[in-house]
Amino acid sequence: MKCKYDFCQMYILLVAATKFEIEPTLLLLGKPQNKFNNHNIEVLITGVGQVNTTYFLTQNLLNKKPGLVIQAGIAGTFSKQVLLGQTVLIKQDTFGDTGMEEKQHFTTLFDAGFAKKNDYPFNDGWLVNDTTKLFDKLSLHVVKGITINKISDSLFQRQQLVQHFNPATESMEGAAFHYVCLQQKLCFIQIRGISNSVGERDKSKWAMKDAILNLNIELEKILINLP
Repeated sequence: MKCKYDFCQMYILLVAATKFEIEPTLLLLGKPQNKFNNHNIEVLITGVGQVNTTYFLTQNLLNKKPGLVIQAGIAGTFSKQVLLGQTVLIKQDTFGDTGMEEKQHFTTLFDAGFAKKNDYPFNDGWLVNDTTKLFDKLSLHVVKGITINKISDSLFQRQQLVQHFNPATESMEGAAFHYVCLQQKLCFIQIRGISNSVGERDKSKWAMKDAILNLNIELEKILINLP
């Protein structure tokens, strides 16, 4: 599916798990439904997690077709090349803990034969965003992420996820967002502010303030720079 869009007076849906993550942008917009830079922008706060994201995003899209859907939120990072506080763009995402674990060995649904890696909307097991025309307009580091149900300080869980997916980021909503948008054949982007290293639960070592600040700076740039 190749994304086609017209930036002229576009309807944009901005999706976040919590108001907290996009609060500066909410203040900029002024209200959940607003006209900004000649575009109609609606804000959807889904709540945390894959189920909330899938349900409320799908419900919102039943009678609407945005020209662009943006998901913005915070995430953890596995990569030493991604800095705390940095904002990244997620090119591809997948469900990182859906499968079977036996004797401390994790097997994905694809590897177990319960699903095919290239059955739409998957591409080799990944939910890949091909909105490359829009990517080219953004000066963000492009990475791949995974989405999980359980955030943990487990070193073993971290090692499993790195071994299976070699991701740069971890969130609790991204793959669900990609899945719905791909199924609906919508143009979309997912951006994440990096708040912490995966597995680090000591909040004093997090960069939550910088992650949210920089995330919203980049989000504002996106909204302002759309023609």
